Amino acid sequence: MSDSAGDDAGRRVYSPEAAHNFPDTKLNRVLEFIAADEEIQTYLEAQNVNAVDRMQYNDHGTKHIEIVRNRALCLYDLLKAGDVDFNGARQQGLAEEDESVIIALAATLHDVGHVVHRDQHAYYSIPLASDILDRILPEFYDVAESVRVKGEVLHAILCHHRSETPLTTEAGVIRVADALDMERGRSRIPYEHGGRGINTLSSQAISRVTLQEGETSPVMVEIAMTNAAGVYQVDNLLKAKLSDSGLEEQIRIVAVNTNENREQLVERIEL
Repeated sequence: MSDSAGDDAGRRVYSPEAAHNFPDTKLNRVLEFIAADEEIQTYLEAQNVNAVDRMQYNDHGTKHIEIVRNRALCLYDLLKAGDVDFNGARQQGLAEEDESVIIALAATLHDVGHVVHRDQHAYYSIPLASDILDRILPEFYDVAESVRVKGEVLHAILCHHRSETPLTTEAGVIRVADALDMERGRSRIPYEHGGRGINTLSSQAISRVTLQEGETSPVMVEIAMTNAAGVYQVDNLLKAKLSDSGLEEQIRIVAVNTNENREQLVERIEL
């Protein structure tokens, strides 16, 4: 995972100082709160124990959350530039500035259920995130607003799981952003432990994921891969999560084989 502070090429990292296509003042305050909050930061570390240390599964801790939140906010920015409607906050009578807050909080807390178990973790995330939100939201909202924001955040957390269908654009963003963390660094742990299943090998083939404004849709996701095994990752992870996200018509996926030293089974495909 090559994301780092200041590396915003290809819309990979959200920068609070940059100009955005949405009001970002409240979002930036919330992000500062999250970064300084001991409970949240401890959860992000602890949730990796079951996934990585005990199951040798892909990273689901601090780095994964950082990447998903960055991708979610960059995706949101591009969709706003494309005049895509976000119905979650709007239908709750909340302000436009609350859309990005919902997305950021859901991205931060969507995998907290891993502290209980990897299996069915989305459902365990709900009560844990609910308790955290009860503490955070009063810092930024009154009681009525807190209830409405909390409901939208929990909906987005639940719907990052493919078993549940997002009913809001905000939730759709979280669902897709979760799948955008697919670069080879994410599969380092299972690979080093001898994992050679198709999920690990296909992730090893993905070298870079970038987001950019599309020509025929608001967003184009370009995925650079070093061999054709990456197609499995793109088709079975990203495309599957894009399906029924509500964003199928807004996001175009292009996968490119960048390996020039071998016979290329896949040059460029669109999914």
